[in-house]
Amino acid sequence: MILKKIILLIYISIVSHAVESQTSYDLIAVDIKKSGSKIAIIEGTELKITDRKEYDNQPDFINEKQLAFSAADENGNHDIIIYNFESGKFTNLTKTPNQSEYSPSITDCGLFVSAITVEQDGKQRLWLYPTNFGEPELLYDDILPVGYYDWYDNKAAMFVLGQPNQFVYPYSKSEILTISQNIGRSIQKRPKSSIVAFVDKNDTKEIAGEKAFAIKGFDLEKRIFENYGYTLPGAEDFIWLDKNLLLMGKGNALFVRKANQEDWESSGFLQIKDYQNISRMAFSAKLKKLVVVMERK
Repeated sequence: MILKKIILLIYISIVSHAVESQTSYDLIAVDIKKSGSKIAIIEGTELKITDRKEYDNQPDFINEKQLAFSAADENGNHDIIIYNFESGKFTNLTKTPNQSEYSPSITDCGLFVSAITVEQDGKQRLWLYPTNFGEPELLYDDILPVGYYDWYDNKAAMFVLGQPNQFVYPYSKSEILTISQNIGRSIQKRPKSSIVAFVDKNDTKEIAGEKAFAIKGFDLEKRIFENYGYTLPGAEDFIWLDKNLLLMGKGNALFVRKANQEDWESSGFLQIKDYQNISRMAFSAKLKKLVVVMERK
């Protein structure tokens, strides 16, 4: 019975990535102007970083000039690719024919790009890939299957798939705190704080016939919760532009609001031929660039 449950959880985890990857996505960069609590898209700066029918998704800036993302090859294997904004060139951080890597992120120390790796035997765990292209390291051997995560204090706050899923933080080997259950895939550390924000799917409200989810924060130092209002109805991917400003996308539109306010304000549209539905995003304050994932029509 226990073995059947473990197999089921691994299957759920792999399917969660596989269903998403059946659709074609591309990464599109745009320059934005940020002033206080408002942003504006600078027209004419749109750049398709990727332009192909395969899966390109889950972007994350690893420094001021490089972006990491997960990309599928023609055989359906997913590798971590690094894009350099200065040179316009792509580099494989991983090239693994028998496993797949998802959700890259730079670690606090800056020496590794972490990724959720679906191993050859189906285990889905968090691995560290050195930025100098050295040998990868398994981080948590007994926390699985990991779906999504973000970093604080050189430890990962992780979405662990199950029924229900668990949101955990390993303070130590012997203390793995369950922060919440039934959360969304967007886990985002609040800049310049010890708070990790997440979508709480237990707390919802209906707006214009669509469901909105609560955005909550958990202070990993104080061990208290904070409330940041609700997502856009019908959407759940958000990022922080700075310590106080949240950004979401819906359809081809971008919306911002302060964390202590309720109403989302439109910040413009990305009208790009043959693309729709902004989902995941990454922002570089130094480059003043926003990278969005959009679905190919």
